[in-house]
Amino acid sequence: DGATSLNRYDLNARKNETLLPAASDYVLSADAKKLLYRNGTAWSIVPTTRAIQPTEGRIAVDTIDVRIDPQQEWKQIFEEAWRINRDYFYAPNMHGVDWAKQKDKYATFLPHVVTRGDLNRVIQWMSSELAVGHHNVGGGDSPAEPRTVPGGLLGADYEVVNGRYRLKKVYGGLNWNAQLRAPLTEPGVNARAGEYLLAVNGRDLRPPTNVYSLFENTAGKIVEITLGPNADGSGSRIVQVVPVGNEAALRNRDWVEGNLKKVDKATGGRVAYVYVPNTAGAGHAYFKRYFYPQVNKLGVIIDERFNGGGSVADYYIDILQRPFIANWAMRYGDNLKTPFASIQGPKAMIIDETAGSGGDLLPWMFRKFKVGPLVGQRTWGGLVGILGFPVLMDGGNISAPNLAIWTEDEGWIVENEGVPPDIEVEQTPADVIAGRDPQLEKAIEVVMAELKKNPPATPKRPAYPVRGQTQRGTVIKK
Repeated sequence: DGATSLNRYDLNARKNETLLPAASDYVLSADAKKLLYRNGTAWSIVPTTRAIQPTEGRIAVDTIDVRIDPQQEWKQIFEEAWRINRDYFYAPNMHGVDWAKQKDKYATFLPHVVTRGDLNRVIQWMSSELAVGHHNVGGGDSPAEPRTVPGGLLGADYEVVNGRYRLKKVYGGLNWNAQLRAPLTEPGVNARAGEYLLAVNGRDLRPPTNVYSLFENTAGKIVEITLGPNADGSGSRIVQVVPVGNEAALRNRDWVEGNLKKVDKATGGRVAYVYVPNTAGAGHAYFKRYFYPQVNKLGVIIDERFNGGGSVADYYIDILQRPFIANWAMRYGDNLKTPFASIQGPKAMIIDETAGSGGDLLPWMFRKFKVGPLVGQRTWGGLVGILGFPVLMDGGNISAPNLAIWTEDEGWIVENEGVPPDIEVEQTPADVIAGRDPQLEKAIEVVMAELKKNPPATPKRPAYPVRGQTQRGTVIKK
């Protein structure tokens, strides 16, 4: 039935015993004689000395009332946050800060704290004395957030023409992927830029009515929209769509695919473009998706702008540095090279001020191994790490960076400094609005200049070998 059982194993007797046939979470008491466990939404306290019946020790959680003293609780949380930093922070010298003194300094604010948000701010102030990134505080026992009304989005840009809303741009997606589903491109809809959005669920839509107001609470639900080629409604049709709750992924994919097309056009198809949004799951997926299909190109531009980090993506650098080994000849067709999944030509990486953490390390490695020049703006400068910390008593959280990067020749690196570009190029909001991308344009210029300076040689296949019994004109007789 998919349930996870909790078992006890006796090492001396080599005997396994099932204590609980189903348990989602559990915590042992300090003496290991009692067990608090959860199965679904039900909580129970049971002994650990024998098998347990399913409903034994059930706690009526709904009837429990706990009296708390917020001021005392917040004082304990403040002290716990201070201790976690004292005990987990990677540098025992606390970056030269008198940490005990900081506790006293910021504890003076505690009598004036009146909300959990105030407490987080005071802890944040105290933590900022260490001058380090990845230093986070949040959560806790706060009032419930007010209920909001979700919207619904079609994955489109709109413009007002002839007193109607017209589709200025329709974003495509990958409709087999739930994260990239584009409502207006699904089968049976086939909306096109230039068509008018005339009505939603039978309600006529005209300015100044906000187009989004008619899609409130529609994400994931079937909605009927009226589309047509003319503002007067002639030739219109009614189709069913299922709006999405967030179209950021669609817009990001459109940007990436647009950049790929720009590079392909500007370089005559000779240079690959690979975008990596982070150095975690999405980044790995993007790297594989865009690098490997383009390994026949002569050069490559890696774009890591807006990179959100994640982990140490050194394998990107391993792949980008793969040296040419040899060619393979077939009876028909061109030569194949080993390693096949490699590009030996010129490379460049685009960086910006929003790329950080793993997005700091990636360009640092790119430069260290002389893969190619960095183009753009200095990266964020947050290259410490966080590996897990105790939860605060009300469910809040605090981080204390507990690892940092260093090298023997440079010492502590990147943190609070970032990785500067080799070629600095600013991209302003005016550039973006006008559809320009000077950073990408410069990267294209750099790679193409290198291709012109050092054009790749076309491998010349040697004469086919003679390895039969007749060699050098002599007949060998048996």
